[in-house]
Amino acid sequence: VQLQASGGGLVQAGGSLRLSCAASGRTSSSYVMGWFRQAPGKEREFVAAISWNVYTRYSDSRYSDSVKGRFTISRDNAENTMYLQMNSLKPEDAALYYCAFALSPPVSTLRHRYNYWGKGTLVTVSS
Repeated sequence: VQLQASGGGLVQAGGSLRLSCAASGRTSSSYVMGWFRQAPGKEREFVAAISWNVYTRYSDSRYSDSVKGRFTISRDNAENTMYLQMNSLKPEDAALYYCAFALSPPVSTLRHRYNYWGKGTLVTVSS
């Protein structure tokens, strides 16, 4: 599975950005896609994730407390693409954002549960 993240950029505090992550290659019938971020000098942390089952059409999502209510994760199954709509951005949201793919559910906040990682897309928030 290859992941291509895009959509990062420079935005003022209070502004919005939408990140995209396109997955290609052989995915499974039930999988999880997620976003993590890493600021300079800090550990990579969980942001949000969403699961999808092709057969049952069941989907679940989860957010970190720091972004809940401001960020929304979604997916386009036909395009194998995941999105992260980020609103009310704060300077502390600035980081390199990575998309990740897990071959099986459930949704997890743990990095080691994800099998594939994309290159990051940089989000900069000016105050």
